[in-house]
Amino acid sequence: MKRLRAALRRLVGMFSGGRREQEFNNEMEGHLQMHIDDKVRAGMTAEEARRDALRKLGGLEQTRQAYRERGTAPFFETLWQDLRFAARQLVKNPGFTITAVLMLSLGTAASVAIFAFVDAALLKPLPYEDPRTLVDVTESVAVFPHANLSYPDYLDWKKMNHSFRSLDVYTGAGYLLDTPSGVEPVPGLRVTDGFFHTLGVAPLLGRDFYSGEDLLSAPRTVILSYSAWQTRFGGRKDIVGQVVSLSGTPYTIVGVMPDSFEFAPRNNAEFWTTMHAGGSNSCDLRRSCHSLVGVARLKDGVSVAAALADTKAIAQQLERQYPDSNRGQGATVQTLTEAFVGDIRPILLLLLAGAGLLLLIACVNVASLLLVRSESRRREIVVRGALGASPLRLVRQFVTEGVLLVLGSTLLGLVCAVFASQALLRLIPKDMRLQMPYLRGLGLNFHAVCFALAIATLATAIFSLTPIVRLSFGEMREGLTEGSRGSAGVLWRKIGANLTVLELAIATVLLVGAGLLGKSFYRLLHVELNFQPDHLATLSVALPEKIYTKDEQIVAARRQLLNRIAALPGATSVATTSTLPVTYNGNTEWIRFVGREYNGEHNEVNERDVTANFFSTLKTKLIRGRFFNPDEDGTKPRVVIINQAFVKQYFSGQDPLGARIGDTTLSPKSIKEVVGVVDDLRESKLNEKTLPAVYYPADQSPDTEFNLVVRTTQDEKTLLPTLVSTIHQFDRGIGTSEESTMFRYINESETAYLHRSSAWLVGGFAALALLLGMIGLYGVIAYSVGQRTREIGVRMALGAQREMVQRMVLKEGGRLAALGIVVGLVCSLAATSLLRSMLFGVHSWDVGTLAGVALLLAAVALLASYVPARRAASINPVEALRAE
Repeated sequence: MKRLRAALRRLVGMFSGGRREQEFNNEMEGHLQMHIDDKVRAGMTAEEARRDALRKLGGLEQTRQAYRERGTAPFFETLWQDLRFAARQLVKNPGFTITAVLMLSLGTAASVAIFAFVDAALLKPLPYEDPRTLVDVTESVAVFPHANLSYPDYLDWKKMNHSFRSLDVYTGAGYLLDTPSGVEPVPGLRVTDGFFHTLGVAPLLGRDFYSGEDLLSAPRTVILSYSAWQTRFGGRKDIVGQVVSLSGTPYTIVGVMPDSFEFAPRNNAEFWTTMHAGGSNSCDLRRSCHSLVGVARLKDGVSVAAALADTKAIAQQLERQYPDSNRGQGATVQTLTEAFVGDIRPILLLLLAGAGLLLLIACVNVASLLLVRSESRRREIVVRGALGASPLRLVRQFVTEGVLLVLGSTLLGLVCAVFASQALLRLIPKDMRLQMPYLRGLGLNFHAVCFALAIATLATAIFSLTPIVRLSFGEMREGLTEGSRGSAGVLWRKIGANLTVLELAIATVLLVGAGLLGKSFYRLLHVELNFQPDHLATLSVALPEKIYTKDEQIVAARRQLLNRIAALPGATSVATTSTLPVTYNGNTEWIRFVGREYNGEHNEVNERDVTANFFSTLKTKLIRGRFFNPDEDGTKPRVVIINQAFVKQYFSGQDPLGARIGDTTLSPKSIKEVVGVVDDLRESKLNEKTLPAVYYPADQSPDTEFNLVVRTTQDEKTLLPTLVSTIHQFDRGIGTSEESTMFRYINESETAYLHRSSAWLVGGFAALALLLGMIGLYGVIAYSVGQRTREIGVRMALGAQREMVQRMVLKEGGRLAALGIVVGLVCSLAATSLLRSMLFGVHSWDVGTLAGVALLLAAVALLASYVPARRAASINPVEALRAE
């Protein structure tokens, strides 16, 4: 207890040192004077008496120091002194302080903001019970590595596997819901009864689906999403047990999911219903119809690789058992996390690497500033060392200054990171954010703060060691008698030059990456669509199935709608399609050719149902034959139009017109005659291969759901409200959704967004890296000129021309720039090879991009070197020699 009180007194004494020091000085002076008086009375002179008193006292300064150490905690006192001294030094040099803090905070903000996305998408576990054992299960074929399951295959996989504790499936579903404002299409999901149990989540209200509740004979039940419960039912506590009509079918509400529940592939689903396979959906019971995605939970001790081997073995067994429907079909098993974020993983890692390189350049620049500053403080440190400051004390002073500098930079960087991450989040289209629920609540969390602290710790170590390494203590003592700056300047120029080369090399890597991504994005947006996307309005339409039950009714309603819309002011052409262009390769079917040998192979092609003037509305070129006739409905002979890719794959060197195709059994109803060939209308995503496609007359296979495409002479956005009102005037029960324009549909697609965002962000990092690199180069050349002022003065006094001096300085800058560019280009070839999967229409070694970056850096480096070169050429030899 006594020791504790003594320690507290010392700690308190540290903050009251001024008053206590004065009291002690007064007391010591009194004792000293008393001793002097005694010696004077004993016969000594005043001077002799004072010397004797000081000798017996042991020295004034030593006595004061001993008193201070007894009255305070020496470590804390010196630390407090170091903090105050470091703060004064930073305040006295505002240019250095502001520049260093801004550069470091910029790098910190970029790195932490991108890390927040990486943490949310890749590091944070999925919000399910034991998410490590959850896997995504699908089939695979040659065309699609991740292909949907069929319902009969799912039943067999569930029964035959030895790897899963449970296996369930889901598929998207759309319903028509009566609302006070009219009928509204709502997104939903059909799931098997154990879906939520497999995920390990439970409803907030009510119950989960019972076992067997997904059978065709079971009653219709539904679980609501939290948002649907709040927005559509007012958050009523008594909602469980109520009945809701979905597309005219009554469903009993049995539960409500919690607000925290998310399911990325279909996170916009509002109603979760059970499967009821074999009902109105004719696809369910056909083994050849693939529309389901599986989610499973692994058994204890079973790895993903073992589960994959197991499912592949089952797929091979089913292929032998059902050669017609399962030929060439394998299996794919991957973690659920990978299935959710697989597409954006490489983008996020690329951006994190880019932000990290930018942070590295910022640290290098600040380190360069500290080197310059250590030169200016060299004599100060030497004097302090000569007066007795220990190496440890000097090191602690540098560490303290580094801590203060990094602390301010980190706090500012964290604030900027919050705003940057929110700004990046708002740039993601709303539809895409729905499929990225893991970004909800994005911001500074424990992981992000720890990441920022790791950056701060590393930066503190770098900034503390930089001046320590530069000003070695042996060199400090030699520097007391050193009268010239020459040797120090030469050494620093070497260090600074190496750091500048590193900066330029990193800037080169970022610029090359940005150039490749930018060129890839340009190629993506300028990929050949083979239709004109301007002035096209699009809209999804759903007719109520309970009312339009017959094909004739659907055909008549659609034709009337098209006639009404075609009569609208500004509308020049209108058509429908089952799937909008530039969507995806999907909705495929297997075909067989009449009159050709067939060995059971799966000729998989995109299948689209379109109305007669679909191709003329999109302005897609007819290559051969004819378009559909407006009256080609179910009463007319069945016909088909194919694309060029179809001709190249199946009719190479042959005339396809008149050929007949059908399903794999060549059932009479499936056989159709090829009447036309159109250009390769891009049905797939912008970065995907164009597959063979078949187009059927929509009136020969009518469906209650279709997409409307309207070409207009006016701004297509202004036509959308009129389209919706026109459809509802025709029939209030028709649902409309996804009002958009073709340009917006393309530009806000996931493919375009990911390429655009990566190009812009890496481009931004590259631009900042270029700016910082040029600042670093300018600093090195300017410092070199300052250190060589006497040398330049001597050269000019001996007859050197100003142009020669200017060329000498420019040559030094050019040498550093050339070395940085060469090293950067070599590193770029290795780094950009990792970008191959993200590039479209561009090689990772694109010569034009590499040459362009080299020329840009060379030009900017020349500009950065020109100012100090011009200043060197303007040096007055007489003044330079006199200054030395």
